[in-house]
Amino acid sequence: MIGEILQDALFAAIAAIGFAAISRPPRRAYLWCALIAAAGHSARFVLMNCCGMHITAASAIASFLVGVMAVFLSPVAKMPAETCFFPALLPMIPGMYAYRAFGGLAMCVLHDKTPGFDHYFSLFAQNSVVCLCILLGMVVGATLPIFMFKKISFGATRRNEK
Repeated sequence: MIGEILQDALFAAIAAIGFAAISRPPRRAYLWCALIAAAGHSARFVLMNCCGMHITAASAIASFLVGVMAVFLSPVAKMPAETCFFPALLPMIPGMYAYRAFGGLAMCVLHDKTPGFDHYFSLFAQNSVVCLCILLGMVVGATLPIFMFKKISFGATRRNEK
């Protein structure tokens, strides 16, 4: 199980570095993005596989952890918390649920008979709702720490003037 957690952390870190490269942050941000993504994605993995938690709740809790880590590491990294937590959250985007939702919608269009349409519409609705709930949980979970720890978050890039 430890090997699976480390593998999950490694792939999340690699993905976060790739997503960070798109937005071109300072080079020092890559390490922090990778570290935060690895911790957050691994936390979600553990919550889902060891604690039996649903992906929606596990994603919200892991996103909260990502937000807290980004806020508290931002003064050390001397960059805004958002620079680190946006790329760190992207590996947790529920791509399979979005893909299945779109597939269900496409199959709805292709079926004109009621039983087939109803089945695929059910798949579309279920996957869409799960996808949207995961995304909502991630947004709320990641932004709460910024508002909870305002002084740290907004003071991360300011110089100490006395």
